Amino acid sequence: MIRFHHERLDAYRTAIEFVVAADAIASRLPRGRHYLADQLRRAATSITLNIAEGAGEFSRGEKSRFYRIARRSAAECTAILDVCQHLELGTPQDFKESRELLHRIISMLTRLTQVHPGTETETGTETGIATA
Repeated sequence: MIRFHHERLDAYRTAIEFVVAADAIASRLPRGRHYLADQLRRAATSITLNIAEGAGEFSRGEKSRFYRIARRSAAECTAILDVCQHLELGTPQDFKESRELLHRIISMLTRLTQVHPGTETETGTETGIATA
């Protein structure tokens, strides 16, 4: 099976996992909270798409810029989850698991923007990022 560069990044795989979790939370939000559901879905998807765009970029500056955008979208998701939690729009377990995923994603994206973006190791993966 052909695997693209972004699919080898742990940050990307974790972001995909978060998209699924975010969609589940958004699906359970009450009818009058569609604006939160929409914003959560869009921000979660933005994380994933920007990681893929960054991984596909050759310019170090552009690669880093996409990873920073993804990191900001992840931060936005944490704020949306905070709003939902304070409005008691989900279970504590939903928020705990989702926040743990976001913490991992933000940590990895921070590292991706701090290392020399685009520098390849002998295995062809981003420096400092766990991949499979």
